Amino acid sequence: MNVRRVIDTVGSGPFAQDSEPSHERDILNEPAFHRVILLERRRTERSHKPFLLMLLDLGDHAPSTGNGKHLRTLLAMLSASTRETDIAGWYKNDCVVGVMFTEIAFEDRGTIVSTMIARLSDILREHLSFEQFNQVGVSFHVFPDDWEQGGKRPSNPVLYPDLSKQADGRRVSGALKRAVDILSSTIALILSSPIFAIIALAIKATSKGPVFFRQRRIGQYGEPFVFFKFRSMEDGNDASIHEEYVKQLISGKAERNRCNGNGEGVFKLTQDPRITRVGAFLRKTSLDELPQFINVLKGEMSLVGPRPPIPYEVEAYDFWHRRRLLEAKPGITGLWQVSGRSRVTFDEMVRLDLRYARSWSPWMDIKILLRTPLAVVFGEGAH
Repeated sequence: MNVRRVIDTVGSGPFAQDSEPSHERDILNEPAFHRVILLERRRTERSHKPFLLMLLDLGDHAPSTGNGKHLRTLLAMLSASTRETDIAGWYKNDCVVGVMFTEIAFEDRGTIVSTMIARLSDILREHLSFEQFNQVGVSFHVFPDDWEQGGKRPSNPVLYPDLSKQADGRRVSGALKRAVDILSSTIALILSSPIFAIIALAIKATSKGPVFFRQRRIGQYGEPFVFFKFRSMEDGNDASIHEEYVKQLISGKAERNRCNGNGEGVFKLTQDPRITRVGAFLRKTSLDELPQFINVLKGEMSLVGPRPPIPYEVEAYDFWHRRRLLEAKPGITGLWQVSGRSRVTFDEMVRLDLRYARSWSPWMDIKILLRTPLAVVFGEGAH
C-alpha cells in the first residue's frame, strides 16, 4: 500500500476511540466537503482543538473504470468504521475521498496514524485485489498546520482547497493586478531614481552603514522573502525592543504611545532610540518605503495588500491571524494604512486585512491608492 504520511501537527492528547457504527452515512460531494474543511478551520482557530484530515487517493477505482460496486462498498465500510462525529466526503470527486476527524486529542501523534493505517489496510485488503491495494494512496494532514517547519511554504495547501478555488476564480483579475504592479513599480522606480540618490547621500552622510535595510519578511502562504527599505536606524541595532513591543501588541497587552498631533496615541514605538535623524524624516514621510517597489516588481509584494510581518511577529500570531497571510499577497499600502494605521489594535488591523481579502476588486485597489497620499501627507501613525 502506497502510504504518504503528510503529518503537520500541533497539539497533544490521546486520540479518542471510535464509537460503534450505527448506520451508513452519506458521502459529501466535493463542494460540500470543502465547505466543511473551511468551517472546521474557523472552529479550530477559536477552540484550538485540532482536526485530522485523512485522504484516500483511489487512483483507478473511480466509477468510470467500472469499479463502482467495489467503490461504494469501500466507502460504506470506511464511513461505518469512523465515529458518528467524523465527516466523510469527496475531496476530489470520484478520485480522492476524505475523512475528517474533528476535535481530536492525542499525545503521541503516531498513534492515530498507525491505528488508521491498520484499520484501513484491513478494509482495503478485504475488498480490493493485491494490485488495486497497492495503487491506493493515503495521507494525513492536521490543522493547525505547523508553520515552524522547514521548507519554502509552511502552510499546507491541502488544508485550504477553498483558497485554490478562489485563486482560480480570480485568475483574470489577478493577472490584471499583477500587470498593474509590474507597470506601476517600473515607472515608480524610474521616476523616483533622483530621490533614491538624494536619500542615499543623506543616509551615508549622517550615519554609518548601508543605504538599504534588508530584512527577512513573511509573504503570502508563509513564504519568506527579503524585504527592502531605506535604512532609518543605526546599523547593527538591537531588535529586542521592537520584538517585545510587537508581542505585547499581538497579545492585546500593548499600551498606546503618545503621538504628535494625535491625543489618542498610537500602537507603535514613537520614542525609538535606534532611529537616526534622517530616518525619522524618512519614516514620517514614508519615503523609507520607496525601495519596496523592488519587491513589487519581483512579485513578492503588491501595491495594495496587508503589510508583510517579521518572522518573530508570526511566531506570536494566534491561529486566525495567519489568514491575513493566506488570503492576500502583502502590499506597500492597504486598507489598514488608509483606515486606521497604528491607531487601531492588532486584531482590528487583521480584520481590516481580511475584509480587504474578501472584498478585493481592481476598483477597491484604486480607491486605496487614491487615499494613500492623503494618509502620507498627514502622517497618520507614521513613525
